[in-house]
Amino acid sequence: MSAPTEVTVESPADFHVHLREGELSEVVTPQVRTGGFDLAYVMPNLRPPITKTEQAVAYRERLKAIDSSVDYLMSLYLSPDLTPEEVRKAKEAGIAGVKSYPRGVTTNSDGGIESYEIYYPVFEEMQKCDLVLNLHGEVPSDAASNTCVLNAENAFLPHLKKLHDTFPKLRIVLEHATTRAAVDMVKSLGDTVACTITAHHLAMTVDDWAGQSWNYCKPVAKYPSDRQALQEVVRQGHPKFFLGSDSAPHPASTKSVATPSQPCAAGVYTSPILLPFVAHTLESFGALDRLQGFVSDYGRAFYRRPAGANARRIVLRRVQGIRVEDTWPLGGDRVVPFWTGKEIGWEIGDVCHC
Repeated sequence: MSAPTEVTVESPADFHVHLREGELSEVVTPQVRTGGFDLAYVMPNLRPPITKTEQAVAYRERLKAIDSSVDYLMSLYLSPDLTPEEVRKAKEAGIAGVKSYPRGVTTNSDGGIESYEIYYPVFEEMQKCDLVLNLHGEVPSDAASNTCVLNAENAFLPHLKKLHDTFPKLRIVLEHATTRAAVDMVKSLGDTVACTITAHHLAMTVDDWAGQSWNYCKPVAKYPSDRQALQEVVRQGHPKFFLGSDSAPHPASTKSVATPSQPCAAGVYTSPILLPFVAHTLESFGALDRLQGFVSDYGRAFYRRPAGANARRIVLRRVQGIRVEDTWPLGGDRVVPFWTGKEIGWEIGDVCHC
């Protein structure tokens, strides 16, 4: 059977994306649509973080002023400012979820949590209001417990299980899983637990980011066996696993330079190439037929955000010799996307509303 030359995808949705603020947001927000996506679940780790409903609503309006064609799902940052009353306000305002960052493990997570028990009243109200809890699934590095970036995700998994056991009706998403253990844990839990997988974690292992700042992100890509587990669950078409790109743009000056006292920024930028790159990557391990489910159906079903009657259908066309552009201007700086300079086997062709 010959390989297809076209693939049609309906209403792609990215359930984890960073759209930043200010000048950087002006540059990167339109690239959600450029990359083929109709929905963006927006992370709240700005400076200061989005901890109140009014902040999230105002942020959504700023994003819509940049590009009103995308459906922006907003989230709040889990912090002591979040109360059961604020959860109810968020629900009424159409906020989709609450994001938890363990303290200090990734970009703008200095205000992250250290213990979940104090938030149990908040989680109970989220369960009642049907808001999603999004978990950055790592624990902070700790030499005393032999914890570092390579095992921080697996060390977090008991917390995921405990939260699900305590709040079995609370919808929980383990974000950007990178390990076989994470895949197995999500599979073992109830239907209210799901998991996002990034395009870049389907493509990389530790060798791809060690010594290469442009590929450095948190959580870091792990072993070939872990990548294989991610690929296997996508190839299975498992409905609990869907795309969350974790597209995280940074100015090139912060990605390309590290000093003895300051590491390079963590995060890779995939939004401008996202749908073609996901198709390219899935095809590389025999899962192109799972594209529609992975980039749209499964996530929309979990978040209860079905495509509308006038859904957008995107036709991807097979190409050869197309290389990823190396820069998006940002004032006197630039933003460099993932996969820069490498060939990609698909491009966005026709778009229609059907």
